[in-house]
Amino acid sequence: MADKIHKIVEAVWRMESAKIIAVLARMLRDVGQAEELAQDALVLALERWPESGVPDQPAAWLTTVAKNRALDVLRRRQMHQEKEAELTYEIEGVLQDAAPNLDAAVADALENDIGDDLLRLVFVACHPVLPTDGRVALTLRLLGGLSTEEIARAFLVPEATVAQRIVRAKRTLAEAKVPFEAPRAHELVERLASVLQVIYLIYNEGYSASAGADWMRPALCEEALRLGRILAELAPDEAEVHGLVALMEIQSSRARARVGPGGEPILLLEQDRSRWDQLLIRRGLAALARAEQTGRGLGSYGVQAAIAACHARALRAADTDWQRIAALYDALSQLAPSPVVELNRAVALSMAFGPAAGLEVVDGLMEVAALKHYHLLPSVRGDFLAKLGRHGEARLEFERAAQLTQNERERTLLLARAAAQ
Repeated sequence: MADKIHKIVEAVWRMESAKIIAVLARMLRDVGQAEELAQDALVLALERWPESGVPDQPAAWLTTVAKNRALDVLRRRQMHQEKEAELTYEIEGVLQDAAPNLDAAVADALENDIGDDLLRLVFVACHPVLPTDGRVALTLRLLGGLSTEEIARAFLVPEATVAQRIVRAKRTLAEAKVPFEAPRAHELVERLASVLQVIYLIYNEGYSASAGADWMRPALCEEALRLGRILAELAPDEAEVHGLVALMEIQSSRARARVGPGGEPILLLEQDRSRWDQLLIRRGLAALARAEQTGRGLGSYGVQAAIAACHARALRAADTDWQRIAALYDALSQLAPSPVVELNRAVALSMAFGPAAGLEVVDGLMEVAALKHYHLLPSVRGDFLAKLGRHGEARLEFERAAQLTQNERERTLLLARAAAQ
């Protein structure tokens, strides 16, 4: 029975922790302390619910306990500030302003403003003052409700490393005095870009794991998609938010078809499209339509979603509109130029106009420093060479790609392709 209740507590925490932390952070103006008090409420639930039973409204129970603890903190702060004011008055003989009125703090804390609180928490956790790894860890901890152990396991790094990242992130936010508020209009573009980057990084690591024994880590994909959906409701007029959600929905639709019975990767053109999730495709296309309807034009995530939509609309691999995809990659290279975008554009060109067209672009990337240790560059080049009948060269490229990848499943696939040349 206790195990069952513990699972219920964990499920409620995963769903509600971000809202609770967001409310407390608004009260206390301190994200680190807000998380600590929310965790205290979680511990109390784990202690009491096995004896008293699960409350009818478990989320409300956790929120009430956490708020009461936050109000205790505010009272202690007020008492401390009042004593300081009294001491200053005695020493200087000057009446100091009293601490902020606690009644006002209580009223503010009890407002039902969850949506805005969550949006503020998203922007704080993904603040540009933090390094990227700190933003990712803090976002998964505060908004995803993941434990330090779960985050470490997802990214295949030591638990101590993740713990240090989270501690440093909280300390940095406190030292920088980052306010618990949504950014002002002139800051919005930069800050929103940071939020979307974090969600995208989390999703990509789940979709194509950079290291380890698994081709995919579905839990990370699910967390990123959940965060994206929340953000889309909180920022309904932002085209790039809907673009990113559309991209993740459509990419996620292929999850069941991307992995074989033994966990081996199945590449896009070889997937059984009847296994693609049509509900997720419809959701993705709807999100893409929302992005287009904002009238602000598609950004880089929206264009990537449009590319994914081309694949989703093709009932067979042979039906794919590769010329449109190549044109979309041309647009993407203008919006967000990068060597990786160029590599993907090369693939689209090869499918639309033949492998020689793709090889010409790839050959121009061979000396790019950013791609020197990127396993997909020799992998793509090997594919083009194989299609051109240059099998000896193709084998060497696949072998080099296998040496560069840190993912075991991908290494096995690349070595098999090398052996087939």
